[in-house]
Amino acid sequence: MPAPGEQAAQATRIVLRPIASPFPLGFSALATASLLVAGSELGWLVSRSDRPLIAIVLVAFAAPLQLVACLFGFLGRDSSAATSFGVQAATWLVVGIARLQSAPGSVSHALGVLLCAASAWVALCALGSALGKLIPAAVLALVSLRFLLTGLYELTASRGIEHAAGIVGLVLVAASAYAILALEIEALQRRTVLPLLRRGSGEVAMDQSLHEQSRRIQHEPGVREQL
Repeated sequence: MPAPGEQAAQATRIVLRPIASPFPLGFSALATASLLVAGSELGWLVSRSDRPLIAIVLVAFAAPLQLVACLFGFLGRDSSAATSFGVQAATWLVVGIARLQSAPGSVSHALGVLLCAASAWVALCALGSALGKLIPAAVLALVSLRFLLTGLYELTASRGIEHAAGIVGLVLVAASAYAILALEIEALQRRTVLPLLRRGSGEVAMDQSLHEQSRRIQHEPGVREQL
C-alpha cells in the first residue's frame, strides 16, 4: 500500500482558473498616464485646465486600471508583473493627488523621494521579468527610468531633467504600444507572432505541454504550505 504521504499526494487536486493576461490593460493605463505627463513636462499641455485634468486621469483612470492589472497578475502567478503594476498604480495615484493640491511649476522633495523609491522597486521587478519575457521587462525598465528622472526633477527643479523625463515618457508610450499589440496578437493566435523575446520559463509557457508547465506547481505560493 502507498505510504500516507503518497496517498495524500495522489488525492490532492490543484485547480487553476484560466485568465487573460493583465499586461495589455496595465500597459494601456501606463501609456496614457505617461503620455499626458510627458505633454506637461515638454510644455504641450500647460493651460489652466490641463493640469487638473491630467491629475484626474492619473487618479481615476491610470491608477484603478493598473490596480486591476496588479490583482490579476497575482492570480496569474506572475509576481513581477503584479508587483510592478501595484507600485505603478500607487505612484500614479500619489502623483495625481499631488498635482491637484500643488501650484503649477512647484516641486516637492517628498514626492521626489517617493518617485526614486518607486523607480528602484520597478527596476527590481524588471529584473525578475527579464528571466521570462524581455520586451515587458524592457517596458518596466523604461518605467523605472521615467520615475527616476521625474523624481530627480522634483528634487532639483532642473528643466533639463524635466524635459529628459518627458522624452523618456514618449519612448515608454511607444514601447508600451508595441508590447500591447504583441501580447494581444499572441493571445488571439495562441502563439507568438510579434517578438516578445521570451526565454526560460516564459518560453516554456508558450512551447511546452501543460504537464511540463505545471511540473513544479506544488512549490508555488498559494499551493505550498507557507508563502
